[in-house]
Amino acid sequence: MTLAETGSTANFFDDPATLAVLYRRMLRIRRFEEHASRLYRATQIPGFLHLSIGQEATAVGACWPLDDRDVITSTHRGHGHCIAKGLDVDGMFAELMGKETGTCKGRGGSMHIADPRKGIFGANGIVGAGMPIAVGAGTAAQLRDAGGVVVAFFGDGAVAQGVFHESVNLAAVWDLPVIFFCENNGYSEFSPAVDQHRATLRERAVGYGVEFHQVDGNDVTKVARLQRELVHRLRAGGGPAIVEATTYRWHGHYEGDPESYRSAAELEEWKKRDPLIVLGDTMRHLGMASELTAIEAEVEAEIEHAIAKASDAPYPADETVAEYVSTPRLVVPEPPVPTEGSTKVMHAITNALTYELENDPTVFLAGIDVGKGGNVYGLTRGLTERFPGRVRDTPISESAIMGTAVGAAMAGFKPVVELMYFDFIGVCLDQLMNQAAKLRFMTGGAVSMPLVVRTQFGAGKSSGSQHSQSLEALLAHIPGLTVVMPSTPADTYGLLRAAIQDPNPVIFVENRLLYGKKGPTPPADHVVPLGKAIVRRPGRDVTVVSYSKMMYDCLAVADRLADDGIDVEVIDLRTISPLDFDTVLASLSKTNRLVVVHQAVGEFGVGAELAARAVREGFWHLDAPVIRVTAGSTPAPYSPPLEQKWLPDEARIEDAIREALDAHP
Repeated sequence: MTLAETGSTANFFDDPATLAVLYRRMLRIRRFEEHASRLYRATQIPGFLHLSIGQEATAVGACWPLDDRDVITSTHRGHGHCIAKGLDVDGMFAELMGKETGTCKGRGGSMHIADPRKGIFGANGIVGAGMPIAVGAGTAAQLRDAGGVVVAFFGDGAVAQGVFHESVNLAAVWDLPVIFFCENNGYSEFSPAVDQHRATLRERAVGYGVEFHQVDGNDVTKVARLQRELVHRLRAGGGPAIVEATTYRWHGHYEGDPESYRSAAELEEWKKRDPLIVLGDTMRHLGMASELTAIEAEVEAEIEHAIAKASDAPYPADETVAEYVSTPRLVVPEPPVPTEGSTKVMHAITNALTYELENDPTVFLAGIDVGKGGNVYGLTRGLTERFPGRVRDTPISESAIMGTAVGAAMAGFKPVVELMYFDFIGVCLDQLMNQAAKLRFMTGGAVSMPLVVRTQFGAGKSSGSQHSQSLEALLAHIPGLTVVMPSTPADTYGLLRAAIQDPNPVIFVENRLLYGKKGPTPPADHVVPLGKAIVRRPGRDVTVVSYSKMMYDCLAVADRLADDGIDVEVIDLRTISPLDFDTVLASLSKTNRLVVVHQAVGEFGVGAELAARAVREGFWHLDAPVIRVTAGSTPAPYSPPLEQKWLPDEARIEDAIREALDAHP
């Protein structure tokens, strides 16, 4: 936490005690980075290393007015930001070395160092990725209404990323307390910034309707003074701002960079404006030379002690390699299957969302047209009036929407965001694949990620190749994500409630062709465990595994085959990942035959995973080859006859079952 400031003392940054604190913090960053460079050359630090030597004033000045309410998001060059926000160098050196005592228990390293408990939501190996997360943290701060502010650090190169536009625009639309702080060091990796953009940040800020400020990023007092004023305004309810701090990095883009893109003379010219020299000269003019000497000795001793401590620390034990992927979830018993009443899948979704909004103030909804429009299918109609500020319309900005979920979840909320079509997952995959799925692991378990992404799919109505895809295998392949695909109204209600309550990121995939499907009405307290399959129809001759809409086709075929004396057991997976193979294996041990049915393309899909595990874990039970019934290996056709040919259907399911039964052990 920074030195407390009160009132509007005009000469606060001329106070010797204040200057000494600012200098100490910058020097701590400088010495940390210098020693990190040395340790990297000595191979004591593995991986990649991006240093911020020369940029210390931006980090210290930007974080100066922040306290425990506040959050920062950082970049791949984030050591200085972390130190300026209060992270201890002992844990940081250990983290860079990959040690168990590291800030993130050796799971994050230099580019991913973070401590969400201190409001440090992480350095980030993906350029610009911290900005959508900052929007989420800003949303949480706005909902919490305790004066929290977010500072999103980014480099000049990140301005070219689409997430910059999406994030600043959404922050402006929602009037969030976020300062987008650009450290313009003149280079986007190897390329001069002047070659990367035709519009300045000042011009862009006008387009977004946000406040803009430019500051000398090598003068820590100027940066701190500006930030103090902005943070004061944002704490009082003000909206976002963009700050551009002009600075310079002394080292290359990464350690080992040959730096052929700039001259030695340019570097030497910038070194004359060293932030430590700029402040140090002021302090000497005030007669503080002895204080400078003392600070130098104290910081050097602090850094040397941290390095020695980190060097002696152990590496993580081999048996911990799989830890921190997910937060342990509560054990939820399987509820009785409802048998009375009648409700539709679409109403089950609305009822589950309503229940959680009513009973948990940390839950909020966000997405395209979920508010005033009530969702494309009317699933959230009326909720924005019932829960003001907690059912939020967004621009068409999928990456910002997903990042909002990530940042808000890290800040202690339970966002439920909507991706209008499953096919759009490619637009925003980074925030799910590299952020939501990995941040618990990369922080060594320091954060949970209670977020839900609702989306929908459904082939069979000529929606075409970009609105018909069943892409669950893509997400199931990413450790850290839970993927749910319900079929019945009761399971839709119970699984959605379980997903919202869960401390992990859950992708909740609905089939839009089931929205009108009726089934028994679940009670209000109905919660279905994640990661558990269910036997929909017991049988003894063959096991058929499916999920979502195809489960009904399998049941229809099973009922028809019963007339021929064929007894089919039908299993509904419900959760794709984590996969409940125990239920499948128990059935296979009884029937000795396995057919898997899904609407997704067959190759590398859920059926392939089940087949592989059946051969590995259930080989001695198998009396026939595992058979898959899936969509064809082409994009979804638009023409109705071609689409029907492409999709799995009851006839193909029946043929597969008969084939499995005809096979000889």
